[in-house]
Amino acid sequence: MAERTLHYQNPRFLADLYGGDERQLSELEGVFNIAVVTRDDWIRFEGEEESVLEQVVGLFEILEAGRKNGLRVTPGDFRNIMLTVHEGRAGEMRSVFHESMVIQLRRKSIVPKTINQKRYLQSIATNEIVFGVGPAGTGKTYLAVAAALDALAREKVERIILTRPAVEAGEALGFLPGDLTEKIQPYLLPLYDAIYDMLGRADGRRLIGLDIDKKDDRAANSKIEIAPLAYMRGRTLSNAFVILDEAQNTTPEQMMMFLTRLGEGSRMVVTGDITQIDLPRHKYSGLKEAIKVLGKVPGIDFHFFEGKDVVRNPLVQKIIEAYKKYEDATGAHRPREVQAD
Repeated sequence: MAERTLHYQNPRFLADLYGGDERQLSELEGVFNIAVVTRDDWIRFEGEEESVLEQVVGLFEILEAGRKNGLRVTPGDFRNIMLTVHEGRAGEMRSVFHESMVIQLRRKSIVPKTINQKRYLQSIATNEIVFGVGPAGTGKTYLAVAAALDALAREKVERIILTRPAVEAGEALGFLPGDLTEKIQPYLLPLYDAIYDMLGRADGRRLIGLDIDKKDDRAANSKIEIAPLAYMRGRTLSNAFVILDEAQNTTPEQMMMFLTRLGEGSRMVVTGDITQIDLPRHKYSGLKEAIKVLGKVPGIDFHFFEGKDVVRNPLVQKIIEAYKKYEDATGAHRPREVQAD
């Protein structure tokens, strides 16, 4: 029986490495087939194979590097990093936290948790238009919002513009009660949630202008503009960080209209999941067409996320993988996807 013991400066630091949830240590025992003992400021691993113990020690070194870079390790983070190391991709995880890209916002630090997330943020920093394409839970929209808030805080842009196609309402929003922000708000809840998570609800609402009573004052004083995609037509978006979410639900005409709004000093991030298209069956996805048409245009970068980049509950990744295996084995695809192709 081999063993390895790690010591830390205090019990709190050690607990922070596994999200303060000792159930994660029980899962660690099952995944690596080892015994784990921890007291106060030390943790010991016992197992039959020295190589396995080296993997586990490497896991905690990676967690420590992430913690020092500002990552607040949640139980979900611990599980995702643990499974990545168990799959033999420890080197990939080390490169995530080596010269890590940290976005320091008022309420929290945003740290990429996979190598693809890190490359995505690097791409946003160096390209005027970036497409983030992939399944739910990969952080493509959350990280785009973080990059936008960082650019606004550093005064690299004057405002943030958030938009998405309101497919359920057919972009015919006039019959809905309230002003424009109130009409589109239900469709942009994921973006609101991201802003509130990073800045806090009070500061988020202030930047969006939601606590300003008069509609004209809201438009003049808010730094974050909320608008349905249909309202982008005819505008030139200058000195802005523009995010188009749920882009798989744009038509080719809408996508071209949106991309050609790009003005001086602006950046655009377009996010979407081509497996979740909600357009009518006779309409083709503007995101799918953009992937084919714009792939070699300088200044435009396409970043594709995979199931392994899911950073939500690990069960989400298993669900995505199960559906993919089912489709590969049976050839069963969503009917509208077949027609779109």
